[in-house]
Amino acid sequence: MSSITLITGGSRGLGKNTALALAKDGNDVILTYNSNKHEADKVVTEITALGQKACAFQLDLTETKNLPEFIAKLKTKLHDIWQRKSIDNLVNNAGHGEHAPVAEITEMQFDGLINVHLKGMLFLTQAVLPIIADKGKIINISTGLTRFSLPGFAAYASIKSAVETLSVYMAKEFGNRGITVNTVAPGAIETDFGGGVVRDNIEINKMIAKSTALGRVGRPDDIGPMIAGLLKECNRWVNGQRIEVSGGQNL
Repeated sequence: MSSITLITGGSRGLGKNTALALAKDGNDVILTYNSNKHEADKVVTEITALGQKACAFQLDLTETKNLPEFIAKLKTKLHDIWQRKSIDNLVNNAGHGEHAPVAEITEMQFDGLINVHLKGMLFLTQAVLPIIADKGKIINISTGLTRFSLPGFAAYASIKSAVETLSVYMAKEFGNRGITVNTVAPGAIETDFGGGVVRDNIEINKMIAKSTALGRVGRPDDIGPMIAGLLKECNRWVNGQRIEVSGGQNL
């Protein structure tokens, strides 16, 4: 039977790549998007073309007051499409970057990062937890920047460090239901993240490639299939771990 995975921020970048990787492995996907319904619908169409079921919901993680309504809609869709009351996996992927030195980061930028990457992720997980099947899996997306530093990303990386700590506590607290929780920490990837700086800035791309053992910058296809693989039943004993997927960046 196909598994059902909920992916936040699944309309683009690593979320989209993960959704398609899961579908190619014969699994169904529910994705959320913040504002770009058109792109989310395109992902749903691609998944359907692969022979799997999919749907998309609008969700702004900064508006936690709307989570009960989101869960109600999610339950209805599970019943209507899958005749089920639960999902199997949750991938907390939604997020954005803010590039600013410590001396210049604004309170608004910092609060925006906190509200999406930490507060929003925490309370979404809390809301979804009752409908995650026992022995399900949760993956929280972090960053290689919690291990090595790159000027301008102090706030972003610090908040992702909190996500990594929270993930360990989740693994401990959800273990009585057999639910595993792990963190995946990508290195620099060629996506539109941060305005596409890694993808579009040739000098930055070359600099990162030189600092990576495998000699290039990462691509979405380096990450999505890895996450899909981690969600497989054969990885049921991997729990409470931070798994970096960076090609050996800054070793």
